[in-house]
Amino acid sequence: MTLDEYASLDAVALADCVRKGDVSAAELAELAARSAHLLNPHLNAIIELYPERISSPEPPEPGQPFSGVPFLVKDLSITESGRLHECGSELLKGNVAKADSELVRKFRAAGLNILGRTTTPEFGWSASTESRLTGITRNPWNPGRSAGGSSGGSAAAVAAGIVPAAHGSDGSGSIRNPAGWCGLVGLKTSRGRISSAPAVGMPPGGRPVSFVLTRSVRDSAAMLDAVHGNIDGDPFRIAPPGRPYVEEMQRSPGKLRIAYTCEPWNGASVTDCVLRSFRETLDLLRELGHELIEARPPLDWDTVVESVLATGAAGIAHRVEWAARTLNRKPSPENLQSTTWVTYEHGRSLSASRLLDAIDYLDRVSRSMGVFLSEYDVLLTPTSTTEAPPHGTHDADQKNITTRQWSDIIHREDCFLLLANITGQPAISLPLHISVNGLPIGMQFVGRMGDETTLFQLSAQLEAHSPWQSRKPGLHVANAATLGAS
Repeated sequence: MTLDEYASLDAVALADCVRKGDVSAAELAELAARSAHLLNPHLNAIIELYPERISSPEPPEPGQPFSGVPFLVKDLSITESGRLHECGSELLKGNVAKADSELVRKFRAAGLNILGRTTTPEFGWSASTESRLTGITRNPWNPGRSAGGSSGGSAAAVAAGIVPAAHGSDGSGSIRNPAGWCGLVGLKTSRGRISSAPAVGMPPGGRPVSFVLTRSVRDSAAMLDAVHGNIDGDPFRIAPPGRPYVEEMQRSPGKLRIAYTCEPWNGASVTDCVLRSFRETLDLLRELGHELIEARPPLDWDTVVESVLATGAAGIAHRVEWAARTLNRKPSPENLQSTTWVTYEHGRSLSASRLLDAIDYLDRVSRSMGVFLSEYDVLLTPTSTTEAPPHGTHDADQKNITTRQWSDIIHREDCFLLLANITGQPAISLPLHISVNGLPIGMQFVGRMGDETTLFQLSAQLEAHSPWQSRKPGLHVANAATLGAS
């Protein structure tokens, strides 16, 4: 198998090649490693590769849906025992994880070959993957633009063809934001769909979830089939799907009642290219026979942001103090970026009653969203107010900035994404459009609680009518010859 052939196939197809004996797990690992060595110097998406997983991958076992498929894990949210887990922070530099996360065990049980770690901003506290510890992660579509955050390293690696899928986590849009800016499928699953064991999730309130970024809808569906489910003691539990998602996505969604809005809750405006793409999406949905109603759930943005900020800052304080205890280090502006430090201090200053007030308010927002979606099958918004911005737009080391000012910067472009984290609904970003500047533009679809099925059915329908997998960024394995590959 050539590099070009490898990068043209999604994870389901690669696993099928392994099962048929057309390629071995070791050959796939070597192809992924060659791709990484070729492209990572241009992208800075991968922190570390594991040599033994490349030279001696685990042999495939019968029944594994992703036998031998190369995979990468974001350096945040989940851990692999004995591996470095630094969360993009100098405070945690050199930290070695002591246990496997449940999701890591499920990734391995599915046959995925975890080859290494991808970059993330410090503690995931940014909408762009730029940090003191690992530097700037660049977008394969334009290296001068952000790859998004906080799963930007994974997004860049998948978009460039290094691996067909990679782990991401999403606490306020951190899967969907980089998926939108890098031209990928990014699903935030329903709260409780995937176990967060042994952690409880950070920040409090159940907002963060972990899943994957992919290039195809079927990879996302098959991955969820492989890793969904709870274990005893999970704080959030949800009923399992009635049948596999890979089967569900092949069924027609029927005529859906779709609410839509292109009006950002934070009062910002969307760019002309995003607005044009949004209108084209509406036209396609009408052509497919869906009913479209302009409607948006009511949201007091300022109160929402203050409440999210309280829980988020408390989560940052918790994580920083855990890191300090674990490594016997004192947190300071020398080992924490400026915006993390000010957020850490803000989190430490919060009273318990303020934190509970914030959680109480966000629970009420969640219930109001449930009422809103009782009238609609899906809510459509843009993924972002703009295409990927230049590096430096999210400078996590800028001085003299308050926590609220930094929060406003983080959520400036991805203000459409936060609601699904608050409410627990599933939401997916699809790479339906390319701007006049040659940059991807994603569209977000939010489903009812627990209803990933409808999202997969609609996503598969849209993918069939507007296929995107043939699009490739300039920094891609397929362009190996121009990048100096032999």
